[in-house]
Amino acid sequence: MAICHTQGSMRCLLPVLVTLLPLAAQTPAEKLTYSVEWRMVNAGQVVLTNNLTPTGGFLQLHLHSAGLVSRLFRVNDNYTVTLNEQLCAQSSRLEAEEGKKRRDTTVVWSGTRSKYVERDLVKKEIALERELDVPACVHDILGALMVLRRRPPEGEREMRIPLSDGKKFAQARVQMQEKENIRTPAGRFAATRYEAFLFNDVIYKRNARLFVWLSDDARRLPVQIQVRMKFHIGTVTFQLDKVEP
Repeated sequence: MAICHTQGSMRCLLPVLVTLLPLAAQTPAEKLTYSVEWRMVNAGQVVLTNNLTPTGGFLQLHLHSAGLVSRLFRVNDNYTVTLNEQLCAQSSRLEAEEGKKRRDTTVVWSGTRSKYVERDLVKKEIALERELDVPACVHDILGALMVLRRRPPEGEREMRIPLSDGKKFAQARVQMQEKENIRTPAGRFAATRYEAFLFNDVIYKRNARLFVWLSDDARRLPVQIQVRMKFHIGTVTFQLDKVEP
């Protein structure tokens, strides 16, 4: 093994740095882990990985059920969306295992059209196929969350975000509401509560309300998310468990 002298130490380090560069490029800029609670019990875990750069990139979400909920209705979903530098959706894929269902769903947004294809992996057939007219820049649900995070905490009280899941399109209304202190396993945060009007057949059919709490610091972390459904179903709460790095 060659020994590097002091004056040549940087030259000796260069090969090492070159081999490490691909690993650094693969390191996610941000990894957020959430605990999921439903009816006061642990329902599962969500991991949101942010691999965005100034020129675009992708977001990944993994959701799996746990405990009693998993015994009643097992969920194991993996979702990936590719975004451009303006956070406009380019393509997405959802690999879903929910109960006895196995679905593989892809959406491609190209120009002012989107194509949605949902495949039933159990029956080995296409369950749903649809094309849709959309604006030149439209956001999926995760891209819309990133758009909201990039808004200043003292921005306008209400905004519209062009949103699509590939089957529907809407200028979704997002309303800034109250400032609250939120305590999660990751710590205590001064946060602002937003309500996103996506349910009740806007994008999703279910009768529900969606709330997001973003921290008031520069990171604008989604520290808590709640889906409030009818009383007999209850509320599902996602609380920030861990932030990496």
